[in-house]
Amino acid sequence: MPPRLLLYTRAADYRHDSIPDAVAAVRDLGRFAVEHTEDPADLERPLEGFAAVVFLSTSGDVLTPAGRARLESHVRSGGGFAGVHAAACTEYGWPYYGELLGARFTRHPAHQPGRALVAGPAHPATRRLPAVWDFTDEWYDFDHPPVGGARVLLRADETSYDGGGMGADHPLAWCREQGPAGGRVFYTALGHAAGAYRDPLFLAHLNGGLTWAARLIE
Repeated sequence: MPPRLLLYTRAADYRHDSIPDAVAAVRDLGRFAVEHTEDPADLERPLEGFAAVVFLSTSGDVLTPAGRARLESHVRSGGGFAGVHAAACTEYGWPYYGELLGARFTRHPAHQPGRALVAGPAHPATRRLPAVWDFTDEWYDFDHPPVGGARVLLRADETSYDGGGMGADHPLAWCREQGPAGGRVFYTALGHAAGAYRDPLFLAHLNGGLTWAARLIE
């Protein structure tokens, strides 16, 4: 039986049209038994049976108080967590979530081509990427570089697109550990459009991040 993944896509604010494509793509990775939900009650139950919980283009307040407690307990006990794209636009009123993710979304320019620079080439999320990766996305800005001992895996080259607001140190994807049991956390800002979920390099990036968060790979 493959490891279980809880894929959560509830959007209480902006909803991405790409969510159905994203869910299908995660299923098609073939690494996990994927349980997809948008029901907050599904986060209120024990989560120990899941290798990782994934917030994929969630937005706004998507958890109940009981769900918040369950997610925090899951990570504190060593469970994995991954956030994709608008997961950084989620649960602004819950301080632990900001600590867990490491940084929060502030703004983005227009969806446009640009370049991502690999900063951590040895990580599973970046091993198959070129050192300079041409991609099209929204190039999220964050309130600060990710904290909590985060290791930045991708940076945006702001000279390659219009409207960047973070300068030379512009993180796009990172990983970190959270809590005494070292729960693994992976986040990527990429994945806005449906086409991303048909792009082989993006899928390799996503697959590497999810399998690392779930402790299937080092």
